[in-house]
Amino acid sequence: MITRREANIALLSTAIAASMPSMSARAEAPAMELPPPQTSGGKPLMDALKARHSTRDYADRSLPPQVLSSLLWAAWGINRPENGFRTAPSSHSTMDIDIYLAMANGVWIYDPKAHKLTQHMTDDVRGDTTTGQDFVKTAPLNLIYVSDATRMGKPSAAERLATGIADSAVIGQNVYLFCASEGLATVLRASVPGEKLAKRLGLKETQAIYFAQSVGYPKS
Repeated sequence: MITRREANIALLSTAIAASMPSMSARAEAPAMELPPPQTSGGKPLMDALKARHSTRDYADRSLPPQVLSSLLWAAWGINRPENGFRTAPSSHSTMDIDIYLAMANGVWIYDPKAHKLTQHMTDDVRGDTTTGQDFVKTAPLNLIYVSDATRMGKPSAAERLATGIADSAVIGQNVYLFCASEGLATVLRASVPGEKLAKRLGLKETQAIYFAQSVGYPKS
């Protein structure tokens, strides 16, 4: 038989537990819903290719949700829902790339299947995505292409490198063409402190960063 003191402690513990969110609720990362992407229109392909170029000067203006949504779909979205294939090719269909978005309000991860963003961290790490290019620190969006070797089976070091670079680069070209069509500015950057940035983002040893890409409106 428990004492009155033990009973009171038990009741107090139950009340505290009921007032707190569950572990799963606390662990659930905030999500940013995106509007459906605009998958038609834009410049004809040859016009976009003619307009494609790199830009390193950006206006102090964030991307509207609709533009961000269409940009991410163009980069790495699902264009064949029946099999989950993407707008960019992937070596041996490994789908090894995750796109991390470094913005002023933190770092987010693009989920192509749900077409939404999940918050990875609240820190502004834009300046950590470069080896010293000042414009990166204020570009409204820096895409970080993260390659996960666990999706490749058991690759050799050379296979892991080739797959990660190739898959990141074709996504980067999709971003270039979207930006050329929409009047946005962008530059694909190899000047990325890969290992240091991976540690900053808390990535696993199987994940590697080969490129980042700045995106925004051109400074007039």
